[in-house]
Formats: sequence, C-alpha cells, structure tokens
Amino acid sequence: MSGTTGKGGKRPSIFEVAKLAGVSHQTVSRVINHSPDVSVSTRAKVQAAIDSLGYRPSNSARALASRRSRTIGLIAGGVSFFGPISTIAAIEATARAHGLFLSIAMVDEARCTRKDFEDVCGTLIAQNVEAFIFITPTDTMFEAACNAKVAQPRVLVTSTHGTGARGNSALRKLTGKNAAIVGVDQWYAMHEVVGLLHRLGHRSAWYLAGPGEWRDAATRLAAWEQSCAEFSVDSVSIATQSWDASEAYARINHHLEDCGERGASLPTVIVTANDNQAIGVTRALHEHGIRIPKDMSLVGFDDIPAVDSLYPPLTTVQPHFEQLGRAAMQEVLALLGEISRPAAPRMRHGIDLIPATVVQRSSLAPAPRR
Repeated sequence: MSGTTGKGGKRPSIFEVAKLAGVSHQTVSRVINHSPDVSVSTRAKVQAAIDSLGYRPSNSARALASRRSRTIGLIAGGVSFFGPISTIAAIEATARAHGLFLSIAMVDEARCTRKDFEDVCGTLIAQNVEAFIFITPTDTMFEAACNAKVAQPRVLVTSTHGTGARGNSALRKLTGKNAAIVGVDQWYAMHEVVGLLHRLGHRSAWYLAGPGEWRDAATRLAAWEQSCAEFSVDSVSIATQSWDASEAYARINHHLEDCGERGASLPTVIVTANDNQAIGVTRALHEHGIRIPKDMSLVGFDDIPAVDSLYPPLTTVQPHFEQLGRAAMQEVLALLGEISRPAAPRMRHGIDLIPATVVQRSSLAPAPRR
C-alpha cells in the first residue's frame, strides 16, 4: 500500500502504519514522539512505513496522548511594520524547528486596552497554549502584558524605555516570576550613530522622533538626546505622531521653509527614528534642492528592504529582528525546560538585549564646510 490514503480512500491510521512495519501502535507512537526508547532498526522500519503510506500524525491525538498541546500563544502589536513581522517570522520558524506550533493573535497597538488584552489571553488559554510571547511596542500593551493574569510562562518582546513610570512598575512585577523579556539594544546603537556623526565633523543635527507612545521611539529619543549631549552635537528634536513618511515629509518641509524665512542655518545632518521617515525626508530635501550627502547627510533606523537602493543608499541601523525572534523563542523553550537558558549578549533594565549594527552607506558623509 502506498500514497497518501488508507483503505477506502481514508487517511491512513497509526494502526495501518504499525501493521505495515510489523510493530505495535505504541511503538509507532514512540517513534512519532521522538522517544529514545526505540532501536535504530525499528525506527527505520516505522519511518519507512510512514513514508510509504503518507501518514501524518494527528496533532489533537498527540496532544491528548501527551497531555501537551505543544502550542505557543503569540499576541502581537505593530504588525503593519517591518520589525514586528520579521520578528514573528523568526519566532514561527524556530518554534516549528522544535516541533511547536504558534497560535497568533494580532491586535491594534494604539487601541488595545488592558481588558482587550486579557480577552485575547483568555481565547488562547482556551486553546491550551503552553506559553505566551507578547510583542508589545507601546506602553499600554507592555503594561497589559506585564499584568496579564496568566499562569503560563511568558516572554515579552519590547524596548527598554517608555514614556512613563507605570511601565517600570509593571516590569518590577515580573521580577523572579516565570517570565523573560528580550529586545534590541537600541540605546547603544543610537550612541554609535551619534559617535559616528561626531567623527565625521557633524555638530548640528535635526532628529525626527517617532510616536511617543511607542517604546522604540522613547528609547531612541532618550538615547539620541543623551548621546548628543555627550558628543557636543547641537540637536533639534522634531516630534511626530506616526512613523509615516508622509508626516516626516510635511514636518521637514515646514522646518526647511521656516529656516528659509528666518535666514537660519540648516543642520549638516538629519537623523530619523525609522527608515519610513527617512524616505519622506529624502523627498523634502530633493524638492528644496538640498543634495544628499553633499549639502546634508541623512541617517535612518531599521534597515527595511530597499533602503540600500535609495539614491543615495541610506545609512541606517540594522536591529537584527530575526535574531530577536529566535531569542524570544529560545527563552520560551528554556522556560518550558526543553533547553538550557541561553546567555544574553547584553542585559539592561532587566531586559536581555540583542546587539544592533550601524550600516554606513553613501547618504552619510563628512559634514560640509559652511
């Protein structure tokens, strides 16, 4: 018998596999569940029968037999952006490599209340998830994830800084509990950016911040301002309500026109809190006849696809989102007792941090003489 169906066109069963291999169905079950208590020759016979029949084990049956769902619940905000989506893809690939499944719930990070978050947790608990991963880009989501009434292990993916004290209070509640927090070392990356600007002779800059409720934006802004003070870079921070290129374009246009009306000096570099904003800035500078980098340099953050093909290619920060996703899933595996807890490259503020890399391209050059 071969193919993907059993007798009468039905899906082949574990009993048919056992009969073809000449073993008990319990032995087949041990092979499927990777038990070490099976000889090499028996395992080979069972696998050959599985391949011949095209047998696929039932996930629900395996869960019933093992009393484990092998399912991880993931609640994510910010899924319209490159970083969270890349992180989720890496989490899923790592989970699958370890025989685990993801049940994913996507929420609106701007409108998700604490009650909404608890309701989504309840839905996933009803699926018998064994652990949670929370991707929490905003303060509201972060606080909800810290305070969520779940007994399962939880791993939070977030940034080190928020805009208020409530996040720090929520973080302290997780100390010593069945939890871990991972993120990208955005503070150090921004410090590296400002240090690079200083070495290239830049002493005046505009910084286009991201939306204040996002923890990434808060971390990058705080790191920018402290680093500028350290390296004696005169900076003007420009607030924004979104990460959008269109808003960045409008705000930089306004500042350029205002400088023109007042006869004020322009900075030698603009740094943006993400690459979308840098794209909007590129358009505004072009329309004002300002050449990048001859007249003014430009630096972004996130290294999204295609920014290396902008004209000129964009200098930016690569946060290594795939590595972040793998680290989050490894923390889950460690909390479930399946692997030893991985060593964190860096830890600050109770968060295990993945390094980020400054990628220097031709949008950044030495400061022009004026």
